[in-house]
Amino acid sequence: MKERLRNKMMELYTRRRLANAAGLTISVLAMGFGLFWLCWILWTLLVHGLPALTAEVFTKMTPPPGSSGGLWNAIFGSLMMTLGGTLIGTPIGILAGTYLAEFGQRGWLAPFTRFINDILLSAPSIVIGLFVYEVYVVHVKHFSGWAGTLALAIIVIPIVIRTTENMLRLVPSTLREAAAALGAPQWKIVNFVTLRAARAGIITGVMLAIARISGETAPLLFTSLNNQFWNDDMNQPMANLPVVIFQFAMSPYEDWQKLAWAGALLITFSVLTLNILARVLFRQNASTH
Repeated sequence: MKERLRNKMMELYTRRRLANAAGLTISVLAMGFGLFWLCWILWTLLVHGLPALTAEVFTKMTPPPGSSGGLWNAIFGSLMMTLGGTLIGTPIGILAGTYLAEFGQRGWLAPFTRFINDILLSAPSIVIGLFVYEVYVVHVKHFSGWAGTLALAIIVIPIVIRTTENMLRLVPSTLREAAAALGAPQWKIVNFVTLRAARAGIITGVMLAIARISGETAPLLFTSLNNQFWNDDMNQPMANLPVVIFQFAMSPYEDWQKLAWAGALLITFSVLTLNILARVLFRQNASTH
C-alpha cells in the first residue's frame, strides 16, 4: 500500500515537473519572440535615424523638398501640445480617480463613471480626434494647437483616472483609520494621508499618459493638422512630430525620409525613457508598501 502511494506521488511529481518545464519553456520562447521584434525595431531606428540626427534637426524648420532643414518647429509643437494636454488632463484625472477611490463607494455615479472611463481607455485615438474636430474645429472653422491639446487631454484623463484609483486603493485602510481616530475630517485624510502615500504611483500614471500621447498621430491630423513654419500661436495650425513623421515617411523625397527617421528615433527613445522611469517609480512605490 505504501509502495503504491509512493509510486503515485512520484508520478504526480514527475507530471508537475514536466508541466512546469513546458510552461517555462513556452514563456521563455514567447518572451524571446517579443524581444526579438523590439530589438529589431530599435536597431532599425538606430541604423536609419542616427545618421540623420544632426544639429540641424534641432535648429532648423521643416524644409520644402530638396532643401536642408530640421524638425525644430515640429519638436516645439509636440512639446507644447503634450504639455498642454498633460496640464489639462492630469488634474481632472486625479480628482476623478480620488472620488472613485475615496468617496464613490455608494450610489450610481461611481460605477457609471468607471464604465465611461473604460470606454475612453479602449476608444481608438482617431475617434477622439474626430470628436474634437466635430465639437471644436468645425465651430471655430480652423485647425489649431488648442484643438490638438484638447484631443490629447481627453486621452490623458482615463489613464490618470485608472492609475489614481488603483494606487489609492493600495493604500492600507489602517492609515485612514488612524487619521480618522485623531479627529481629521475626510478631506484632510485624502489630501494629507492617502494622496501622499500614493504619490509615486500617481506620478507613474501621469508619466505613462505622457508616453502614450507623445506618439499619437491620428487625433492631431483632425485637430492641429500641421505647419511648415515656426508658430507659437496655439490658436493656429501647429506642427508636431507624429504628423511630420507620417507625411515625410510617405513622401518620395529622400531628404524628407531621413528627417522622418530622425523624428521617429526621437519619439521612440523619449517614450522608452518615460516608460522605464515610470516602471522604476512604480517598483519603488510597490516595494514601500
